[in-house]
Amino acid sequence: MKSADVIIVGSGVAALQLSKRLRSDLNVIIITKSNVQNSNSYKAQGGIAAAIGEGDDYRQHADDTLEAGRFHNDPDIVIKMTKEAPALIKELVEEGCPFDQASNGLLMLGMEGAHRQKRIVHGGGDATGQRVIDFYLHRKNKKTTIIENMTVFELLVDKNQNSCFGVNGKNSDGQIESIFAPHVVIATGGCGQVYSFTSNAETVTGDGIALAYRAGAAISDMEFVQFHPTLLYVDGKAQGLVSEAVRGEGARLVSEDLTFIMDGIHPQGDLAPRHVVSQTIYQYIKNGQSVYLDISSIKNFQTRFPTVTQLCESNGIDLRKNLIPVAPGSHFLMGGIETDLYGKTNILGLYAIGEAACTGIHGANRLASNSLLEGLFFGKNLASWINLQTNQNSIRQSIPLKSFVKEVQPPLPDISELKERMMEFTGIVRTKQGLERHKKWLEQFQVKKWLEMDYSTLTKEEITKVFMLISSWLITSSALDRTESRGGHFRADFPYEDDSHWLRKKIDHKRHSEKDGKNEQIKATLTT
Repeated sequence: MKSADVIIVGSGVAALQLSKRLRSDLNVIIITKSNVQNSNSYKAQGGIAAAIGEGDDYRQHADDTLEAGRFHNDPDIVIKMTKEAPALIKELVEEGCPFDQASNGLLMLGMEGAHRQKRIVHGGGDATGQRVIDFYLHRKNKKTTIIENMTVFELLVDKNQNSCFGVNGKNSDGQIESIFAPHVVIATGGCGQVYSFTSNAETVTGDGIALAYRAGAAISDMEFVQFHPTLLYVDGKAQGLVSEAVRGEGARLVSEDLTFIMDGIHPQGDLAPRHVVSQTIYQYIKNGQSVYLDISSIKNFQTRFPTVTQLCESNGIDLRKNLIPVAPGSHFLMGGIETDLYGKTNILGLYAIGEAACTGIHGANRLASNSLLEGLFFGKNLASWINLQTNQNSIRQSIPLKSFVKEVQPPLPDISELKERMMEFTGIVRTKQGLERHKKWLEQFQVKKWLEMDYSTLTKEEITKVFMLISSWLITSSALDRTESRGGHFRADFPYEDDSHWLRKKIDHKRHSEKDGKNEQIKATLTT
């Protein structure tokens, strides 16, 4: 039997920020289903948003965040995060995190979509995530243990006290291990791999959200999926991310005849919010036309974007032609496990941070480069809360657990078919008919029965399939419930925002009821 003071499931920036900031006397176990460098955080190209440039201000950053989120955000939390962003960057710089600097020693700042100022701090050109994660790994606390290649399949929950006290997982040998702690943190990322086109690491399959949902946690806003406009598109497949910073440096989206496709679509043109750009590219591709990034205006492209250059060259793209074929794909989940400012859920002892959490920061659509920032912000907040607690390492015996049934296993879907169907019916453009058709297809695999099943006899591959099935069902059900278009959720049959009914409402699929969020006037102008 293993025990710790804190268990963190996941190993991205939110997890590592939390671990680094916890008290030095706390024993921490980080569990990751692959290796610690195989995460969306590690793959992050763009950077971290912070209002540190001349003429910029955290209120402008907050305004841009609310606008991109179509005012479904929690403005109080948005302001808290954007206000603290410069200090978070300063701390990293002072500790030696290698961000890119100009010749005068100041941090270089990039521009990305829906930002009105250059405020994106980056490292290694387009290798920011890699630099930040490596920075944290080299400064890991002595009392932090990382367990790789373990799939957590169950949260241990005291059903009488509604409290979480540990996890069950399958290790690299497929053996079951139970690990106990008074604080259990979900930091597993989103669920981008449920789509056939995605920028996400292959490990990002909705595990944490499915785990929390089975345990009784409230889940919100699952309909809001951000589709990144520019994935490298070769031979009908998405091969990886082409950073939004490429457009920030001046690249333009063009059709086959070199027409600028974003002209007249949005005032910010190629740097419009991601849902606008994705939907525009999608329509061109649906009409049989290819779309490209014209990079001819960017000098020294290979030096500024070494990661994108390597990706293109490895897929046979001749950058001397200055055209990169692109298509939109699943990139970020704005919804997830509902939390407060400190990452606490409705289950005692269970927390969620990073993309797995629905914090109120992103609203209906995430502003570019706010994701690493969110991980830094909430990792620090949760650490500050846990550091004040005194019930460390209290392992309880003979607890009445939430029970799961052992029955004949229902069937599981073919994952390739599930991903294709999610892209078609619950993707960039949705309709009631398509969503109902797909939900019915998902429910033939008895989703609700899988929620109550015992997973201890499943293989790690089967567990992943179940988590993908549950996550797909949550997204599809939420998309069917929201009869409007907002941010990353676009309904062709309800193509407009409906503020009178939907501005602040979220779908909680644990209680299957609509509820109003905490926001009062989230479209009010931000003031000093």
